[in-house]
Amino acid sequence: PDTCLGQADLFSSANFKCVPLNISGNASPRYIRCTTYCFPCTSDMAKQAQIPLAAVIKPFATIPSNETPLFLVNHGENGPVRCNRCKAYMCPFMQFIEGGRRYQCGFCNCVNDVPPFYFQHLDHIGRRLDHYEKPELSLGSYEYVATLDYCRKNKPPNPPAFIFMIDVSYSNIKNGLVKLICEELKTVLEKLPKEEQEDTSAIRVGFITYNKVLHFFNVKSNLAQPQMMVVTDVGEVFVPLLDGFLVNYQESQSVIHNLLDQIPEMFADSNENETVFAPVIQAGMEALQAADCPGKLFIFHSSLPTAEAPGKLKNRDDKKLINTDKEKILFQPQTNVYDSLAKDCVAHGCCVTLFLFPSQYVDVASLGLVPQLTGGTLYKYNNFQMHMDSQQFLNDLRNDIEKKIGFDAIMRVRTSTGFRATDFFGGIFMNNTTDVEMAAIDCDKAVTVEFKHDDKLGEDSGALIQCAVLYTTVGGQRRLRIHNLSLNCSSQLADLYKSCETDALINFFAKSAFKAVLHQPLKVIREILVNQTAHMLACYRKNCASPSAASQLILPDSMKVLPVYMNCLLKNCVLLSRPEISTDERAYQRQLVMTMGVADSQLFFYPQLLPIVSTSTTLPAAIRCSESRLSEEGIFLLANGLNMFLWLGVSSPPELIQGIFNVPSFAHVSTDMTLLPEVGNPYSQTLRMIMSIIQQKRPYSMKLTIVKQREQPEMVFRQFLVEDKGLYGGSSYVDFLCCVHKEICQLLN
Repeated sequence: PDTCLGQADLFSSANFKCVPLNISGNASPRYIRCTTYCFPCTSDMAKQAQIPLAAVIKPFATIPSNETPLFLVNHGENGPVRCNRCKAYMCPFMQFIEGGRRYQCGFCNCVNDVPPFYFQHLDHIGRRLDHYEKPELSLGSYEYVATLDYCRKNKPPNPPAFIFMIDVSYSNIKNGLVKLICEELKTVLEKLPKEEQEDTSAIRVGFITYNKVLHFFNVKSNLAQPQMMVVTDVGEVFVPLLDGFLVNYQESQSVIHNLLDQIPEMFADSNENETVFAPVIQAGMEALQAADCPGKLFIFHSSLPTAEAPGKLKNRDDKKLINTDKEKILFQPQTNVYDSLAKDCVAHGCCVTLFLFPSQYVDVASLGLVPQLTGGTLYKYNNFQMHMDSQQFLNDLRNDIEKKIGFDAIMRVRTSTGFRATDFFGGIFMNNTTDVEMAAIDCDKAVTVEFKHDDKLGEDSGALIQCAVLYTTVGGQRRLRIHNLSLNCSSQLADLYKSCETDALINFFAKSAFKAVLHQPLKVIREILVNQTAHMLACYRKNCASPSAASQLILPDSMKVLPVYMNCLLKNCVLLSRPEISTDERAYQRQLVMTMGVADSQLFFYPQLLPIVSTSTTLPAAIRCSESRLSEEGIFLLANGLNMFLWLGVSSPPELIQGIFNVPSFAHVSTDMTLLPEVGNPYSQTLRMIMSIIQQKRPYSMKLTIVKQREQPEMVFRQFLVEDKGLYGGSSYVDFLCCVHKEICQLLN
């Protein structure tokens, strides 16, 4: 279901496989997508194939409405049952022996005593009598209620808090952004996330505004008016009030609404253009620390922080560094202030989500580091204009506040004997080699894990993966979310290639390449990616394919789309410098991809291109992203998860133009609109339905751009026709195939 590219000649149905699992019920491939569902038995074979062994883990993936929510297991004060040696949690891979008094761990083979409270007799096939009554014995995914020894300071956590921090500098007041934010907060605060069985949210809220100084607000419920306290010492930020800063929204609703009405007027005459940034995060983190709770900062910011304070930045947008060995500097933070700040935030369970509204260079590589390392999200709206961009921003804000989320999280990935997790990519922080720390993790974030062989794997025992995430719920309960996966092993290279999953492979290659740009020249990274592609395909040709002419390019069925995706990755602006793409945009796209799941990275690198031809209520079949597939008589919709384009051919049918735009002809269509008019006819309704389906479940609200054939804005649209030659470099798909084929031939010779 995650694969939307159904082109007959290129995208083979062999890409879609049913994977046999050792688990019934909530099987965890929803949460764990592997680059291969068949791990090779020997490390030598893995090295020979050069197919990375990796998994893309999405611990909080949204559960469809027609499926049962994860079962919650509560063993009271006893806590979860775990292996004494490797600490793996009780799961379907544990084998009970000696009449049920002991069990053998499927991960390390250690034999453990069954705790008295957990004892149960076995049936005639050695299975516990309560096997199907216990989620942890019969399901792939489930949750445990954590005991006090899993909590900070051995005491139950407090419910989390949300702090809203608004940049009230001159430009934000002038363009109406501050007023827009304040008005919207009145609505979205009604929809704070809550536990399913609760009527109201336990999340407390607080408010800070800032420019060169910080303004804290007391919104205690018994006040007639909100009170403002100003902190001018941004070098040593402190929280001037505790009581009345973080409050229950329902109790303080009238005071909060009063404050949100007053903020735009309060700063209406301000001429302050300079802002701080690092002290804003510091203040929010210390407020959460003082309240002894985890939480999330929502920061609305628009300019380079040039005011005298920690984290002050200068403009270093130097185009001369492009295509040199020093280009990597542009992706690195300008100062180590933000790295150490992110580390402190993770330690205190403080997640940072940043809404950026830049009109010029703001150094995304520096400002975006804290959101990335704390499990937050970065949203960017270039040259924000109220009438064109407000809807996109408001949609993002609403979705971010309402999404499923866990706080103060630690993730550990355990494996059975023979292989182990060695590298991790995502919105994470790591103090050691095993604990993946996240101030928060939400339903859109994925962590990609690379595995390496330690030893031989066994075809009989298979390969086991257990992902355990310890986190705090929005209601303040400490829980463990467990996902288990059993994979086949094979001593045959052909089996390995048959079970390969290209979508997960590209996610892994993208993240490892985007991580490498901080340290290696881009040219070297591109060469490594091409070389690895050729090695994987040459190994298949040499060891698995039937003999054929050297001039023929042989691709395994499961990897038919690998070259097209790899070419898309190589042409992305992060790896290929383009003069018209800003440094900030490149840093932004790099950070987005680092937290993407498989479905999102797939759409991002190969956009969905749909012909809009009828009033059918079903989604039209996607066509290949090439100019050759467009026609002057057609209308086409293209989406990549961040952008959405509606391309109009010069000879588009007048009835379609009339039906969608409510204007008589192609010439009358305005390209300034970012929302389609609501026209009550089948053409309009069908297109709006298609756009809605594509937008569903995507982390970012896609801004619509209307593009007319043969007009200047079409140049931007053409960059997304990824099978064609890039406008500013980058091979066409056909040229890349030739390049890879040449490399394969050299390797085979």
